[in-house]
Amino acid sequence: MANRGNRVALLADTAIDLLAEGGMRALTHRAVDTRAGLPLGTTSAYLRTRQALIEAVVHRLADLDRADLADHELPTDAPPPQPQRPLTATDLDQLATATGELLDRWLTVDRHRSLARYACLLEATHRPELRSILEHGTVLRAQARDLLARAGAPDPRRQGDQFVAFVDGLLFDRLVGTGGLSAPQPGTPASRADLTGAVRTLLRAFTGS
Repeated sequence: MANRGNRVALLADTAIDLLAEGGMRALTHRAVDTRAGLPLGTTSAYLRTRQALIEAVVHRLADLDRADLADHELPTDAPPPQPQRPLTATDLDQLATATGELLDRWLTVDRHRSLARYACLLEATHRPELRSILEHGTVLRAQARDLLARAGAPDPRRQGDQFVAFVDGLLFDRLVGTGGLSAPQPGTPASRADLTGAVRTLLRAFTGS
């Protein structure tokens, strides 16, 4: 099982690169085999349909995102080891900094993953059978609701959803929108400070801190 898991991860990583470079049109089983240097038919043997291939990409992206969240000391979908204490203004500032740094990473080192993620989401709007890939976003919204509840937000359920939408929109704007024309160059201290400031402003507005 471990060998199969490693092979599927390799295929998914290769598919992510193809999606980032050429969008959904570039994603075929043959293209994944060729890019990965594997015999033709390998991808089909592990992921028989196009839907299975896209779902493998989404699961891989989710796994990599969870690892990033843990590295930046942001909440993951793992259960907390103990009851969670209320968040202070200092905690919120640290959360804003960590989020800003992570967003900057997704604009630079892991830009290809961000592009692949949006390609999958757009594909799901045209293919109802792929709508299940949107379930990944529900985990992030649940985490945001919990964080804002602990921070004393008056409507953590609604504001948690809005927080995730804001952060996702900020990333999208900097990645492919007009925000990239005027924002600081990704990967610089100015970029991280700008992203952190935007997140901090929203958190303070939601919590009144």
